[in-house]
Amino acid sequence: MYTGKDILALGIEPGPHMKDMIDRCNEKGECSLEVIMDIIPKPKLQLDNGASKSLRINLDCKSDDDENFLNVTQTMQDVLCTPTIIQGVVMPDACPAGPMGTIPVGGVAVAKSAIHPGMHSADICCSMMVTNTGISVDNHAYINKAILEKEILWGILNSAESLTHFGPGGRRNGKRFTLSPRIYNAMKDNYFLNNIKTLQMAHEHLGTQGDGNHFMYVGVLDSTGEICIVTHHGSRGVGAQLYKSGMETASRMTRKIANGILKQNYWIPADSDEGKEYWDALQIVRKWTKANHNVLHQSICDRLEIKHKERFWNEHNFVFNDGDDLYYHAKGATPIHLPFLPDNEGHPQIVPLNMSQPILLIRGEKDEFNLGFAPHGAGREMSRTKHRKSMEGKSDEEIFREETKNIDARFYSNNIDITELPSAYKCADEVIRQIEYYRLANVVDKIRPYGCIMAGDWEKDKPWRKK
Repeated sequence: MYTGKDILALGIEPGPHMKDMIDRCNEKGECSLEVIMDIIPKPKLQLDNGASKSLRINLDCKSDDDENFLNVTQTMQDVLCTPTIIQGVVMPDACPAGPMGTIPVGGVAVAKSAIHPGMHSADICCSMMVTNTGISVDNHAYINKAILEKEILWGILNSAESLTHFGPGGRRNGKRFTLSPRIYNAMKDNYFLNNIKTLQMAHEHLGTQGDGNHFMYVGVLDSTGEICIVTHHGSRGVGAQLYKSGMETASRMTRKIANGILKQNYWIPADSDEGKEYWDALQIVRKWTKANHNVLHQSICDRLEIKHKERFWNEHNFVFNDGDDLYYHAKGATPIHLPFLPDNEGHPQIVPLNMSQPILLIRGEKDEFNLGFAPHGAGREMSRTKHRKSMEGKSDEEIFREETKNIDARFYSNNIDITELPSAYKCADEVIRQIEYYRLANVVDKIRPYGCIMAGDWEKDKPWRKK
């Protein structure tokens, strides 16, 4: 009668597999490696040094002590030590997004047969949408076209402010938009999305934009003079709930097959049942997020009786796949490779810079330099805390007036957030130069700013912050 001691004597590590091995040996009447070979657990995966993996840095190093460059480069090198990651690229807008070993904003990591929830973050499918209203002052017989243009832009921005929703939580009853039954039923049929909290948020958060760097922007298209509406936001609580359950699943599955992996880089094997279900959940959230943009754009057009000329969008915080076993994790990087853009229909991609700068419309092709991506914006020059310290000596009102003197900038909460003003971000002209220098994409048009709405410091008036 063979026991666990006989199995251990063969050099097998203890674990739940021991019972099956003991049973097999007793059934065969022999205890040897040959008898149990097919049920010996595979050796656990380990971190590697990442040295043999390709990492393309499309980011200028300004000096030997360029803290942003050094941190971004080091954290991406650490990401590449994850055994599933085979390749990476860094964009000109890159900046750190967490502890060392966390994929930075402006980073793309390519994984083989693995989906890493931590690499798309909780803001799943953060994205951009543009509506070209088709309205141009050149189409009007009016003496002072500059005044007319400003009046139209002002009216659109006012309507946008009255119809959108920034800050935490969702819309109240009577203020909600109608969710497509097709999207709702798809969510109910998905293991990761079919829970009361997610389904409730799918209704309540539709037509909301959150906080941080998300915005509603109104401007004028350079090439035609047509007025455009632009939004920037993600999947809100719906995506946050999926991220939470995805990270729990990734943690459970990774710890079974690997040792020493940073928790932010846990993964779900793409060919597992969980991996297939999670991939489907990502696609459903993508559709919900597109609807989240669309209801806001359409409500503005309906309010103003605008029959828009065109509408297009793209995400920049997602996982992409073009039919093989490679999964491209873009943490703040805009896809330009058409197979990554299934509903593109020939439109350019959208890259914002800051509230006072034009929004870029770009096109490009996948190559070894970009892996199919371009920057998603300007990126932060420094952390919010450092930015606040750099502005000490001036009031928020003074800083706001200086940096927004040429635009109609508004904060939905009525409280200024200086960490979202232009000085908090990298130099827009420098980002554009690096896009061209590193051959990441071509700028084909721009939307010049008239005005912008952001959440602002919505926590300032919260009861717990009042003395």
